[in-house]
Amino acid sequence: MDLSLLRTFLAAYRSGSLTAAARQLGLSQPTVTAQIRTLEEQLGLQLFRRLPRGVAPTSVADELAVETAPHVDALNAIAERGLSRQTPFSRPLHLGGPAELTGTRVLPALAPLVEQGLRLRITLGLAEDLLAGLSEGRFDLVVSTVRPRDRNITAVPFTDEEFVLVAAPSWAERVDTARLAQEGAACLRNVPLISYAEDMPLIRRYWRTVFHTRPAGSPAVVVPDLRAVLAAAVAGAGATVLPTYLCAAELASGHLVRLLDVEVPPLNTLFLAVRPGSEENSGVGVVRSRLLMQARLW
Repeated sequence: MDLSLLRTFLAAYRSGSLTAAARQLGLSQPTVTAQIRTLEEQLGLQLFRRLPRGVAPTSVADELAVETAPHVDALNAIAERGLSRQTPFSRPLHLGGPAELTGTRVLPALAPLVEQGLRLRITLGLAEDLLAGLSEGRFDLVVSTVRPRDRNITAVPFTDEEFVLVAAPSWAERVDTARLAQEGAACLRNVPLISYAEDMPLIRRYWRTVFHTRPAGSPAVVVPDLRAVLAAAVAGAGATVLPTYLCAAELASGHLVRLLDVEVPPLNTLFLAVRPGSEENSGVGVVRSRLLMQARLW
């Protein structure tokens, strides 16, 4: 049986409220409800009766509390006493984020904390899935490419992605950049486009912001990883739109060429998202502060 389920049970049992238990544990109320339901399903017994205000334990809950409380409390005390002397990271920190930024920026920024005891469990994915997992208690911290709307999530602006239109030199030589600046996207009609999705989200954003139109046709290459999009562009498969942090080295080396300089480049703000109250967990607070500090250097 998962120890975290017993910890949640005892918090609800002692407080008489799922909401109070959620605040105490730094979880959302739906997460506490789900964990209590899971424990009841595992036991095959009802632990609480729902009241208009709070919950009332059943006799089964009374028996379970008497049996487990001394052991759970002792384990918690040992963990907090033993680990607090050495590190604020009492357990692995579960972090979610987009694959490219997490691999390129987030993990290098957190590497020095590993020597101090940080243990990371990383999940890569789309913002909507990661934010849902955060709300459900599966993650401690999420780097989100969209602003969270869930009231069970607190978010602060983290960093901005700046997007750039690039191609290998072999394609850049065929593009009249002066005409491109004057006439817009029509100058690229014969240049294959590389995208990480069929609907070309980054290319569409760039076209709308810079050219004030939508891209015509469909991409020549679709691969669901911006690192692969970068590799295809360097190899000469066509033009694409990438965040500058991902292709900075290739631009500096000349393996890619910026096709257009724009006064106000398209931007996307990323957010650091946590559950309300989880900043009180020293490990989450340290990691969050470290990322916010490092992001100023990006």
